[in-house]
Amino acid sequence: MVHAAELLLPDNFAPNPLRSPWRGQLDLTYAHQNGETRPIHVKTQAPLRVQRPHYPEGRLICYSTVVHTAGGMVGGDELVQNIHLQPQSQALITTPAATKVYRSIGPICHQSTTIQLDLESYLEWFPQETIVFNAAKYYQQLRINLEPGAVALLWDITRFGRTARGECFDVGNWRSDVEVWQGRRPLLIDRQWLPGNSQILQSSHGLNGMPVVGTFALVGCDMSEELFLKMQNTLQQSDIPMTHVGLTRGLKGVICRYRGRSSQEARQGFVALWRVIRQFRGGKVPPLPRLWY
Repeated sequence: MVHAAELLLPDNFAPNPLRSPWRGQLDLTYAHQNGETRPIHVKTQAPLRVQRPHYPEGRLICYSTVVHTAGGMVGGDELVQNIHLQPQSQALITTPAATKVYRSIGPICHQSTTIQLDLESYLEWFPQETIVFNAAKYYQQLRINLEPGAVALLWDITRFGRTARGECFDVGNWRSDVEVWQGRRPLLIDRQWLPGNSQILQSSHGLNGMPVVGTFALVGCDMSEELFLKMQNTLQQSDIPMTHVGLTRGLKGVICRYRGRSSQEARQGFVALWRVIRQFRGGKVPPLPRLWY
């Protein structure tokens, strides 16, 4: 898939270093009332905003889209998101397009997301891919706190360099910290760091020449043997080479890793797993959000 940024930006493109960094913020709270999940508190600060909620599956689960109106992040930008699902509420949160992280001549850009899932709430956190340009400096943090009975389903897909135009991530820095806790018990601690370096990119212990990595995780529920086998079979029957993907049981959940050449391939695999999980949990295959077409 070729993105607009890959086609329109020249090789020597760099955002204006003299402009003031963005300090975006999002505070979003959902509540379950009379069989319906709806946002009851929304507060945003540019460049973040939230589109109107929609309900392609009925009123039980609320679909929300978080928009970054600036089109991308540059050095010094900071985004802070605080999301709260009150008891028994259910939400799917996504983004309308890939997040672009442009090269920086100095400071890093930082995104911090904290999610609180109350008793028996359910969240699907499905942002579209992140494209990390060569010489970008990016640090993302995600912390999810689960109350008893709460479940989080999340994915993250990252492309290093605009590979459609031959760009590699030779210079820069990327770091990702993901934590999921239930009380004082850690269910998932996932820390990743990749400095821009051709040796690491090509090493079999690094990316092995692959520009795209992805993580899919279901956290907060006991993983049955039946569901795990269904997920394995789904990956085996897909078009994804099995050398590019792996599925592992975690503590109260499951983790799938992708390392390959196509962010579209990663998302197709993750979508297939999501639909298997949904069908297993609720008996129905969910429709694809309209923004993913």
